[in-house]
Amino acid sequence: MVDATVTNETIRPSEAAHFGALAQDWWDPEGSSAMLHKLGPVRLAYIREAIDLQWGGNPESARPLAGKSALDVGCGAGLLCEPLARLGAAVTGVDAAAENVAAASTHAQGSGLDIRYLTGELGARGLGQFDLVTAMEVIEHVADKPAFIAQLSARLAPGGLLILSTPNRTARSRLLLVEAAEAVGMIPRGTHHWEDFITPEELAQLLQEAGLEAGEPQGIGFSPLKGLHLSGDLALNYIVCARAMTALT
Repeated sequence: MVDATVTNETIRPSEAAHFGALAQDWWDPEGSSAMLHKLGPVRLAYIREAIDLQWGGNPESARPLAGKSALDVGCGAGLLCEPLARLGAAVTGVDAAAENVAAASTHAQGSGLDIRYLTGELGARGLGQFDLVTAMEVIEHVADKPAFIAQLSARLAPGGLLILSTPNRTARSRLLLVEAAEAVGMIPRGTHHWEDFITPEELAQLLQEAGLEAGEPQGIGFSPLKGLHLSGDLALNYIVCARAMTALT
């Protein structure tokens, strides 16, 4: 594991401003974050299977994270934090935009959920460690990817689980996720910068350098019949688990 005092800045002010401007619309399933609402069930299914495998949980349990802590980094207005809380976790959400944190707090209160929300640089906050750390569609927006992964690793408790999702940097993702999706309004203009996308191989290397070992990634694909779904095709978007590497004896 890396030193928990890593404080390299990862937030891009322009990115924080872009997403902060969308804060009041975040919970509208037909609004500017509609794609995140569609991604939500797919990502949550992956997370549920991963946590059951990690901790030997009962797949029928409604609260498999009871007694565990979870940190969602780049939490936006809480679209993942709230399901994690309903799964039983003590949840902390951190986001670069104060507007998102305010919207997340208001929505959680209205939903009767006790979730701690914070804003600012992850590495500058003494948050301790968590059983589950998630960062969904975040690493492509940060200024310093190695520092960001190091900060995530520092927040991971022994025996903990890190789950990330992000677009892949391929010709197909440039065409569909950036050019086409933003042109037709599926994703707000300026959301993605293709050159900042990271390949599975690059991400695995960063995780290894931070003392973590990546599992086999799964793609998040789309078809007219299935809609968004977990897939073996990593060309557009993928999701992956990482754990602390076992020390050699």
